This record gives sequence, structure tokens and C-alpha cells, in this order.
Amino acid sequence: MASSALLTKTIALSKYGIKNATTYYQLEPEELQSISLDLGQGQETSTGALAIETGKFTGRSPKDRFIVIDELTRDDVWWGDINIPFDSQKFSHLMEKMTTYLSDRNLYVRDAFACADTRFRLGIRVINEHPWSNLFAYNMFLRPNEQELENFKEDWLIINAPGFKANPELDGTRQENFAIVNFKERTILIGGTGYTGEIKKGIFSVLNFLLPTEKNALPMHCSANVGADGQTALFFGLSGTGKTTLSADPKRKLIGDDEHGWSADNSIFNFEGGCYAKVINLSKEQEPDIFNAIKKGALLENVVLNEDNSVDFEDTSITQNTRVSYPIHHIKNIQNPSTGTTPKNIFFLTADAFGVLPPISKLTPGQAAYHFISGYTAKVAGTEAGVQEPIPSFSACFGAPFMPLHPTRYAEMLSEKMKAAQVNVWLVNTGWTGGSYGVGERMPLKYTRTMINAALNGDLGPLNYENYHIHSVFGLAQPRTCPGIPNYILSPRQSWDNEDAYYKTAFKLAAAFKENFKKFEAFASDEIMAGQPPLG
Repeated sequence: MASSALLTKTIALSKYGIKNATTYYQLEPEELQSISLDLGQGQETSTGALAIETGKFTGRSPKDRFIVIDELTRDDVWWGDINIPFDSQKFSHLMEKMTTYLSDRNLYVRDAFACADTRFRLGIRVINEHPWSNLFAYNMFLRPNEQELENFKEDWLIINAPGFKANPELDGTRQENFAIVNFKERTILIGGTGYTGEIKKGIFSVLNFLLPTEKNALPMHCSANVGADGQTALFFGLSGTGKTTLSADPKRKLIGDDEHGWSADNSIFNFEGGCYAKVINLSKEQEPDIFNAIKKGALLENVVLNEDNSVDFEDTSITQNTRVSYPIHHIKNIQNPSTGTTPKNIFFLTADAFGVLPPISKLTPGQAAYHFISGYTAKVAGTEAGVQEPIPSFSACFGAPFMPLHPTRYAEMLSEKMKAAQVNVWLVNTGWTGGSYGVGERMPLKYTRTMINAALNGDLGPLNYENYHIHSVFGLAQPRTCPGIPNYILSPRQSWDNEDAYYKTAFKLAAAFKENFKKFEAFASDEIMAGQPPLG
């Protein structure tokens, strides 16, 4: 076990109900990695990173995420299958059981911040059962300096105990794992799951509630970077659509890869201090910045190692959701601090496994709001038993599982900001071309990068008939030409061998868009409704 020298500071946990714990406070990544290895909880890879397994859960469990219902949340939260209410008394009882479980143990405590713009900063205290969970917190939250630690004010508490399992009948949970947010107590409880993403998404959910209701700022599930000209670009998208990959551009400075805010005075600011990237099929040639960031201090999750302790990024025998977290300074070209100015271009990323959406299209304000509320991507065939073809997947605001308010609250804020700043909004299909999954191929990353750069540079021209063709099914304006891209790639219909099959599939997806949007129609303006596919 670690030496007493690692007991760097005494932190009293008794006020939380945790008694007689041995507390390891604010340890450096090297110390946390060393302890993890000593405990047999991980392996060191050939590049020096720590590789661990998160156990039964290798991803988030959305049906086990709860929000305590009380006077602060009752009228504002969009309750339902996403935001599931939890009784405040059961929360108190569950916290008491958790803190009793954590008593008399070795615990790892970290004080950190969220929000790079200090006007919105939250002080976060994280109490972890496992050292590698605390390493994740080091990587993903903003790291205070010595002076900031001396004056640290705890705004929110996260208690993370993967080994603690709830009793659903007594505790009010659905099963033994849970992630519960209590806004009144400013506390997040995470138990029964070792998946570290629950830690960061817990704070993301908090900010998605507090920023719009208290700070008049828009929280966004997006990545962001800035060019040499100082122009900021935002990349919205669900997991697997390319947010992290496309924002890590050697020619542009990275602001952040996943969570940002847009203030009333048009500051763009990162919530986090690190990146949490998927590493399935990662290669140095395709994604050099992410590949090179996987070194000492990085935390790999659920990957398989070769005999020489190098990572087999193609092995998905544990999960397809293989991940790495690393502090943002592992990326060479970053914006410091992690802030930007009013964006000039916004990209909505979708991995369309049907292969029918254009690889890039320019959106009208109504279409931008419609596609933002829709939040479309597709589940790939073969990833679930019995699935033989792609399945449409819609997640409002490209992040419904983390949005406590009604999606139209966020959409209205974004729409107002986009119009005021006259932002160019683009829908980018990082999915399939030449056919659906199983027939066509994934859009080459080099093509997607080339199209995005063309949009950033203004090479796709103004929205008019000379520069754009309007897609007959989706009503999207697809560019007729793009430097460095074959013209047939720009038209999904031309990339298919079978025109009838293309239109049959396109109509099917358009109909899915309309069916999904029915639940939002009562809240949507005429302009937003005009942004829907005209056919289907």
C-alpha cells in the first residue's frame, strides 16, 4: 500500500457521515497510478498509460439516472423516462448507507473546478472509492493551483462508490447501480457502477440545469476549437459521431471536446479540463493527436492489451465503448484558457448508418432548430442481437440524457444566439456513403475534414441555387462542389448504385424524423416546423 507520505492533507469526511477513513487528498496522477497497480486494479501500457476495467458496466446506464424531486426541481425539470424523479427521503437514507459503507476505508479525495470562465465556476469535491476513479476526476475536471486550493469553496459534492450496491426494494432505485443528482443538497451519489463517465456527466447535468435557470447561459453537448483567425467553431453530436476527433485539428487550437457553455456576452467556455475519447479502431495515422495523448497520466478503460502491453484498439471483446481520459494539456495545440468568442460556424454531426443524408449541408435557421431538437444519429446494425439494419436514434439537443429542462428551452436559447451572431450552421454526415451499413462504406475521415475546412474557409459559398442543390426528400441544401471532394460524394443519391433503393431508404428515415418530432410539435414555432423534411 502507499506510504504515509501520500497522505498529503487531512480532509475531514465526518461531516458527510464517513468515519475513520484514511484519506488520500489531491494525489498526483503518478501516485494514483502507482496505487492502482499496487492494488492490482490495472496494468501499465507500453506508452505508460494506466489501463483498467470498469466491471459490469462499461457505459452509462440512463434508466438508472435520477433527479431528486423537490421545490427546486418540481416545476422546471422535464420529468419522464430521461429525468426520473427520486424521493428526497430515500436519497438521504441511501447517502447514509453509502457513507457507512465508505467508513473505515482508504478513500481518494479531490477538489476541482468546472467551467473555464471563472464567472460560472463550480467548486467540486469528489470522494472516490478507487484510486483510478480519482485519476479520472483529475483528468476531466479543471485543476486548481495552490492558491485556489487554499481558498477552495465546495459548491458540489460527488460520492463515488462502485462497490456499493443498492437494494432496489428498500432504496427506491431500479437496480443495484444508480446515479442520483440532488440540487437542494448539491450532492451527486454514484454507486454500483465503475464506469467513470457517470462522474463527468453528473456535473454536466448539474450545469445543464443551473446555467439556463440562474446564469442566462446556454450549456451545450459539443466540442469547440478556434482558428488562427480567432474564429470559434462548435461541433455538436452524440457519441461516435466525431466530436472529439474533428475538434482535434492540428491547424486549430482545441478549446474542449465535449461540454461547453455560451454566455450572454458570447463567451464560449469549456466545462472540463480534459478529454474523454472513444478509442475503438484508433490509429496514429487517422487521429494522431488523440493517439499521442495516450501516455503517462492517461486512463484507458476496458481495452485489451497485447503481450507487449501495447493496446489492441480493434479488440472490442470487453465492449465497443473503449475509452481514454487524459488532461487537455496532453494535446499539443490547445487554447489556454479554454475559452473562445462568438462562433462563426456550428456543425451538427450525425453518423447516418442509412447512408442517405448528404455528407455536408447548410441549414436555414428553422432547419437548425429542427435538427438540434431532433438530435439524430443511427445505431449500427449488428451491435445488438437481432438487429439486421440501421435503427434511427434521436436524442434531443444532441444530449437528452443530460438535459434536465425541456429541450425547447435549450433550442430557443441556441436559436436566438445563432440568429444574433449570424452563425453558419451545417449538418455533417460522418456515417455511411454509397449505401447503408453493410453495403456502403464509412465516410472517409479525410473527406469529412476537407469539407469542414471548406466550410470554415468560406469555400462553399453563399446559400443560393448556383452553389447548392436542395435535396428533394430532406430539403437540405447540399453543395454542388467542394475543393478536394469528388462531386458524386457530395450527392448521396449519386453515390448509391440503386436509385430506387436510395429513395426508399431516404423516405423511411424522413418518416422517422417526423414521427420522433411529434412530441415536440406543440412547443415548436412555424419556422421550426418548416425545417422538417418536406417528404417522407
